[in-house]
Amino acid sequence: MSGDKVPAKSICFVGIENLLVLAPEYQTHGIGGAQLQQTLLARALVRNGFNVSMVVANYGQADGARWDGITTYRAYRIDAGIRGLRLIHPRATSIWSAMTRANADIYYSSCADYLPGVLALFAQIHDRKTVFRVAHDTDCQPDKLLIPNWRGKALYKYGIARTDLILAQSATQRSDMLKNFKRDSIVIPSLVDPGSAERSFAERDIEVQWVGNIRAFKRPNLALDLAQMTPELHVHLIGGVDERSPDDFETTRARAVTIPNVVFHGPKPYDEVEERLTRTRVFINTSDAEGFPNTYMQAWARGTPVVAFFDPDGVIAREGLGRAVTTLEEMRDAVRDYAQNPDSWAAASARCRRYVSQRHGTSAVASYVEALTSLLQPPAGAAVAGSR
Repeated sequence: MSGDKVPAKSICFVGIENLLVLAPEYQTHGIGGAQLQQTLLARALVRNGFNVSMVVANYGQADGARWDGITTYRAYRIDAGIRGLRLIHPRATSIWSAMTRANADIYYSSCADYLPGVLALFAQIHDRKTVFRVAHDTDCQPDKLLIPNWRGKALYKYGIARTDLILAQSATQRSDMLKNFKRDSIVIPSLVDPGSAERSFAERDIEVQWVGNIRAFKRPNLALDLAQMTPELHVHLIGGVDERSPDDFETTRARAVTIPNVVFHGPKPYDEVEERLTRTRVFINTSDAEGFPNTYMQAWARGTPVVAFFDPDGVIAREGLGRAVTTLEEMRDAVRDYAQNPDSWAAASARCRRYVSQRHGTSAVASYVEALTSLLQPPAGAAVAGSR
């Protein structure tokens, strides 16, 4: 047996907004689920012996700055570049440069945009591996991609066809990716921060909570409709401006301030959202399509039932983690039950905590480690090449 030290596996997460989750001092804006999942996985991989880096936007931090054992490499400033040209420069060029400095074995991205194409080109030239994680059901549906221009769509489709490993959040996503893109994927549950100390029904002072980047497909207007149908309950909304549809934020805010029992918070940092979910009796989601919302798992880990129109793979109904509904009237009745009935709430709360512990804890991390490690194994019968 050789006495040589086996080099650590290295992975680079290309997530432009990841620093808003990773670094506490930059948690000043609302965040998306993909950024949270990448950061949770990155931290877990550090604990499992990987060398981990990230390519992130330039928010003024030093290139090579580290948080939680993760080295970050700066790409472009969010506001840099000329519209119509900035996809190539400074975006693609600065990302390419940062990936070169990271010098990783695996490059990982998530969400349907141009990044899978950039990663695929880089990997082909530099003989590296790439991973794409499905973040939303529409990532698997070519006619519903949430990509604003043809250039981004073309790069996405180019990258998906050449990505070495695709990870899905649900069986539905796997089926759609296979049907529409002819690519198989591995279903691995999303990760979640463990919940804090339990709070009883009586200790929770937020009756109803909605969280999400404010975009049309999230349907925040339905949360406002619900508030008007339940004047005895206070409905809280947390959400930031999405650069792809900035008018949605102002439209929602303007209506929210006219409804007496609505508290509109705007964007809040991740740590504050976590703390508020611990104080919440019932979490609502009004989207009709998602991926596997991080907010569901954050709520369940804190013993907070979810009432939602979107039920990924039927898990809410099957496991009793709240209520899956089809009409606003059904949502109203379910929300009133959990917000006002301690016994109903306590039974669902216990099921939520138990489910998260069994499904989204250490076993999920082990599945990620196995999939990523297998990606770096040489084909059976192949000679092992020398190190780079």
